[in-house]
Amino acid sequence: MKDWKKSRPEKAQRHILKALAENVNFNDGSYALGYPVSRLDTKVFHDAPFLKDAPLLSAYVANPNHIGCHTVGKSEHAFSGTQRIERDALSIVAETIFKAEENSYDGYIAAGGTEANIQALWIYRNIFLKKHAARLDEIAIITSEDTHYSIAKGSNLLMVDFIKVPVDFHTRAIDTPAYINLLEQAIRNGKKYFIVVANMGTTMFGSVDDPLVYTEALKQRNLPFFLHIDAAYGGFIYPFLNEDSTLNFTNPDISSMTVDAHKMLQAPYGTGIFLCRNGLIENVLTEDASYVEGLDLTLCGSRSGANVIAVWMILKAYGYNGWFEKVKVLQMRTDWLCKQLNELSVGYFREPFMNIVTLNAEFVSPELASRFQLVPEKHGGGNQWYKIVVMDHVEVEVLEELLAGIGTVSA
Repeated sequence: MKDWKKSRPEKAQRHILKALAENVNFNDGSYALGYPVSRLDTKVFHDAPFLKDAPLLSAYVANPNHIGCHTVGKSEHAFSGTQRIERDALSIVAETIFKAEENSYDGYIAAGGTEANIQALWIYRNIFLKKHAARLDEIAIITSEDTHYSIAKGSNLLMVDFIKVPVDFHTRAIDTPAYINLLEQAIRNGKKYFIVVANMGTTMFGSVDDPLVYTEALKQRNLPFFLHIDAAYGGFIYPFLNEDSTLNFTNPDISSMTVDAHKMLQAPYGTGIFLCRNGLIENVLTEDASYVEGLDLTLCGSRSGANVIAVWMILKAYGYNGWFEKVKVLQMRTDWLCKQLNELSVGYFREPFMNIVTLNAEFVSPELASRFQLVPEKHGGGNQWYKIVVMDHVEVEVLEELLAGIGTVSA
């Protein structure tokens, strides 16, 4: 398992600058003639002296392109220095957080959770098409109605049907009888191969699915499937707070994971993380990318090495213990909020190991929702829920003001 320790800022800075020095030097144009990329335009982004003390800004100016996947095969040698930093960041997430064995996984830092989810769907669709000689109309995606819209987007792009399973209104748990009925109906309609997406923290509720509900029924019917965990929101909080979680690579049914660094980790937007077991990502190899060293195994192609460095810097700034302390504080703050809501007899949903509290809309006036910028489940008519996400900037004093307003509505 990767040893995830906190690193002093000056040590991290030296590590990043050393990696940048190992990349191609666009300042010396005579030795970098073949790349359709360069450092950021110097007429706008000046080479200021302070950059030597600002490694992330230096990385943005240097503009490393992390095209491809750097955990398998060859990669563009021009950016080998910062590619090593990406592999280090991935190893922390895969091995320390999701308990993968060393060298048992592949992945990359994507443009976001949407891309990472579609990457998983793309891989499994291709495996069914290539290795099982499946037809498109024999493949189906199964997930809950609370799942992120990226799965519907992937279904549309890949031309694979999407089965949306109802959940209980109050507990947000998968409706097992409804799932079984939908599965049997899908089988009657000719579906033979299934891509299952289970959630570790849904966008609106923070709810966490039990994947056994899906997988046991598929196994009983001897149906081939792949299981992907969408931990875009929960990946940087749930595994730390729930020590008994089995939503990780120790579960042999789990083939891949999505995590968003630009949510809980507070990295710049455009930093999703995709991880999968060895031997899977090769099924989306784009052989037409012949000019790319090592070809390309990713959905996005060119991507920012600077965003990779941002993720690595945050991970190294905390270490495992520091990050646990941070999310534990958020859990305690969320616990406090829920205690106050209970005393007010306000209806809400909250997964105990998450920092999202979703209020029944009947307890929230439109004015209150607007004042505190609460996020509705649906914009327009028919909304039944409003979401609160307890992040660093959400202080108890502000929550007290919200509770006072809720108390007026519920009185």
